[in-house]
Parts: sequence; C-alpha cells; structure tokens
Amino acid sequence: MGSFRKIILQNRQRSSSTKNIISVSPEPYLDLISNPFNKRQWNYISLGPSYIRVNQSAIRPKCQQETEIKNQHKDIYSKVENHLTGHPHRIPRNNTIFKQYSDHLLDYLNDSYFTPLSYKDQLKSLERAEVVGSIRRTIKKLNLIIRVTDKGNNFYIGSAGEFEEKAEKFFSDTNAFIELSSNPFNEILNKVIQLLNTLRGKDLIRKWQYEQMMPDLTNCELAHLYFNPKTHKDGIPVRPIENTIHAATTKISKFLDKILRPIFDDKCKDTTIIDGASLITELSKYNKKGLLKPTTLFCTFVIRNLYTMLPQEETLDILMTFFHAHDNVFAYGKKIYKQTTGGAMGSSLTLPLANIFMSNWQKKLAEEQTKTGEFYGR
Repeated sequence: MGSFRKIILQNRQRSSSTKNIISVSPEPYLDLISNPFNKRQWNYISLGPSYIRVNQSAIRPKCQQETEIKNQHKDIYSKVENHLTGHPHRIPRNNTIFKQYSDHLLDYLNDSYFTPLSYKDQLKSLERAEVVGSIRRTIKKLNLIIRVTDKGNNFYIGSAGEFEEKAEKFFSDTNAFIELSSNPFNEILNKVIQLLNTLRGKDLIRKWQYEQMMPDLTNCELAHLYFNPKTHKDGIPVRPIENTIHAATTKISKFLDKILRPIFDDKCKDTTIIDGASLITELSKYNKKGLLKPTTLFCTFVIRNLYTMLPQEETLDILMTFFHAHDNVFAYGKKIYKQTTGGAMGSSLTLPLANIFMSNWQKKLAEEQTKTGEFYGR
C-alpha cells in the first residue's frame, strides 16, 4: 500500500490539476463537535486500518519478540497439523514431515523478527510508535472510542459514553439477550464434549469428523461481543459482532457450514448476487431481453437484524442438537449475556442458516418475478 501511495503522490505532484485531486487515504469519521487530535495524530489515523505499517515488533524488547514468535509458531503449526492429520489427508502425527515443518517455520519467524531494520525504518518505527502512544493517551484522557466502521475502510472516533448508549439501544431494541449472574462456560463446554462423545460412541459420526468438531481445550474460551458503527446509516446505529474464534461450538459451526453452504449455493444460484459485477451481468441479460424500460422500477428491501432475529425453530429442526440459541453465551464489558433468539453475528454457521430461512421466505416472490419476466436477486 505504501508503494502505491508513493506512486500516486508522485503522479499528483506532476499533475497541473493537483487542487482537483483528493487524498487516497480514507477519511476517519469524527463523531465529535471538534477534533481533539493534532496534525501528526490525525494524519496517522487517516492512514486507515488496512495501511501496512513498518514492523513495529522490531523496536520491542527481545523477550517480547521471543514470546510473539512462540505464540505465532504454536498458532500456525497447530492449524497446519490439524488440517493435515484430519480428513482427507490423515497424515500420522508422528510423521517426520511435521518436525521438519516446525523447524522451518521457526527459522522463518526468527529471521523475520530478528533481521535488523534499516536506520531509516527504525526511525520511522520509533516515530510512529510515539504517535500511536500519544493517540492512545488522548483517547483515554477524553474517554473516546475508536472503531473500524461497518462496511467501510476507515476509523470511527466518538464518545465512549455515547457509543455505549448505542450498544444499550441495540440490546433494548432487539430484546434478544438476557444478562446472566454466573459464567456457564464449563457447562457449555462439557455439553459439547458429551454430545460429540455420544455421537461417536453410537458410531453416528466418524473419527475424523469427531476430531474436527472437538473443541481445543488449550485455548477454548467464552465468545466476546463488540460493535462496529454503521456510519452509512442515519443515527449511526451499531452492528454486533461476536468473536467466536475460540468458542466451544466454533468447530461444530465450521464443520456444518462446509456441508450446508455448498447446498444452499447450488439451490439458490439463480437468484444469488455475489457482487456488483454479477449484478451488472444479470441486468445486462435482463436488458438484452428487452425488459429494461424507462418505466422499470428498481426496488430494494432491508431486513433489520436478520441474524439476531432469525426464527431458529423454523430453520433448524434438523440441526437443533448441534446449534441452539440458549447456548450462545458471550462476554460484553464486565457482564455475561445469553442470546435467547437467533444466531451469533460472527458464527460460521449463522450465515448459511439465515440464507436457508431467507430462501424459503423469498421463494414465492422469486417465482412471481420469473413468471412475469422480471429480475430478482439477493
């Protein structure tokens, strides 16, 4: 990204119409009366969440670098090992290839972390670390919050108190969550393990399926909830996202997603809009049929909180033993909540389940549009 920005800026300097060119950096969304950041801080925030920064770990103490290498090595190696020992590869864990891979991976990480930066890059890293520290101090002092915008590539900055009010409004509007007085993590984990053991004991699932769905007891934890601001909507409501990467049911969700998603994609391919390019392609076909006229109406509809308000009993009769809303528990702030309806926004399984429900809901509408030669897609 840095090299592209440099090229663009060079071209901009050569252009005689520089004043008519806007910056390529994403402008942060400031939800405050005045800007509390100085020019250096604001320019850094304006680089956006996708900006590739110079290796900041190079200026950390060696002990911190070694800890980071150890954690990265463990994370990457375990994922590769689990993938290759599972179906369909089924490579034995004692195969020497794993030891070779582990050594090569460790050498690569050590080389990446401990290769000295150039003097220029060291100065740049130190300078940016100082700017980041000053931004954090400003945010803490003024009780602000910084978040990545929903469906955007920029940062949102606003009052932490007002943002919390938006989160509370979401809880109130959806009425889909209740606060718990105790942490049910162990109960949920034991329930998942017992279910998988029962299914395996009755030979209802194979060994490789059992291993793919079994939670990793070394890093399993309660899901965490956070919110992203919808700056493209009036009033800037929030979108809930659950970080379920280490939740007890995550591996089951991913396993079922692999089964359900291809089935849905195949059954609904005629009405599925993948992206803007696919929409243009379908509209082009519609136009070639002579159906696109000056009187043609373009209609869109939005379903509010689809994932949260998903009527699960109508969608999941066949999968209820695996996925149930009453086991969707997460931490938000210092409190623990249980979701009483719908699915987790962030779970691998919720998207295909929502699509299954919507495919049934939209079936009649799509059929009517097809009969009259009109176009429908979602």
